[in-house]
Amino acid sequence: MRRPLNRPQGTGAAVLWDLLTFEKLMTNQVIHLIYWAGLGVIALGAFGSIGAAVGVAIRENSIFGVLLAIPVLVGGLLVIGALALLWRSFCEFYVAIFKISEDLSVLRQDVEAERARMGQPRP
Repeated sequence: MRRPLNRPQGTGAAVLWDLLTFEKLMTNQVIHLIYWAGLGVIALGAFGSIGAAVGVAIRENSIFGVLLAIPVLVGGLLVIGALALLWRSFCEFYVAIFKISEDLSVLRQDVEAERARMGQPRP
C-alpha cells in the first residue's frame, strides 16, 4: 500500500491540493447540488402533470372532461411522488458509498499510525 503524499500547509495550497488529489473526496458537496437539480426537474414534471390535467378538463366542455382530468392528475402526481422517492434513494446510495470510502480511509490511517507507534514495519 502506498504512503499518502504530504499535504501542503496554508489555505490556498490546501484547497489546490484537495482539487488535484483524491485524498479528500468532494463528491458529497457535488451530490447535494445534483440532488436539488434533480428535484427541480421532478417539480417541472409535476407542473406538467397538473397542466395536462387542466388541459384535459378545458378541452372537453362537459362533465366527462373533468371526470377524465381527475385520474390524469392523481396518476401524474403518484408517478411524480414515486420519482422523487427513487431520486432520493439513488442519491443516498451514492452518498453512502462515498462515506464508506472516507471511513475506510480513516481506518487505514489509524492502522498505519498504530503500526508506527508499535514499531512494526509496513507490509
